[in-house]
Amino acid sequence: QGQLVESGGRLVQAGGSLRLSCEGSGRDFSTYAMTWFRQAPGKEREFVAGISWNRANTHYAHSAEGRFDISRDNAKNTVYLQMNSLQPQDTGTYYCAAGVVSGSPTPRDYEYWGQGTQVAVSS
Repeated sequence: QGQLVESGGRLVQAGGSLRLSCEGSGRDFSTYAMTWFRQAPGKEREFVAGISWNRANTHYAHSAEGRFDISRDNAKNTVYLQMNSLQPQDTGTYYCAAGVVSGSPTPRDYEYWGQGTQVAVSS
């Protein structure tokens, strides 16, 4: 059974950068589209960025465009999210997910989920 484990979240000041990682195990995730979601306290889970299995297509939420970069290393079964110019509104738990549909903003389209890593941005 496949598993996803996120890491890299921490407290950072506004304007700072973080790199999140999501490592898969138990199966080969190289044929899956991979996506990052986030969930702020009291809010619904929202799409942040997605990447197709072959890296040919990337998708970003409007709030992430120009600041975040999603990438993947299929040899390492790992997807990354480089986040720059972080703002307090980026605070939340960040989840990675694996699914068939690249760039889908709908959580139910994803088959595998990690447990999340917390990002806190102070002003």
